[in-house]
Amino acid sequence: MRKMVIGIMSQDNIRKRVLAIARGKYKPKRNEPKVWFPSMKSVAEVLSDQNRALLKMIAEMQPESLVELAHATGRQPSNLSRTLRTMEHYGFVELKREKKSVKPIVRATEFEIHAA
Repeated sequence: MRKMVIGIMSQDNIRKRVLAIARGKYKPKRNEPKVWFPSMKSVAEVLSDQNRALLKMIAEMQPESLVELAHATGRQPSNLSRTLRTMEHYGFVELKREKKSVKPIVRATEFEIHAA
């Protein structure tokens, strides 16, 4: 599975970086993180042991829907949906809408953290 590089930088510095990129004053290097968090605590909340296990389970079982995943994990679909939407926001999963269901697809199961 794909490894994702995550950066940790203060919210103020993240904002400055984004503005510099938008103004064309800074071009990110190829190996720089694409996903930024303001603190290690926020990374730990999103990539908790339980959430990393969930990513691994999705990668291995490749469920066709959130309902199938909910049955396999024993978690409530609403709770699972909230968690996966958060992880989708950071690019860790894709929630592919198909007909009347949503199929979770893992985009990363390994993470490398860079503190700036």
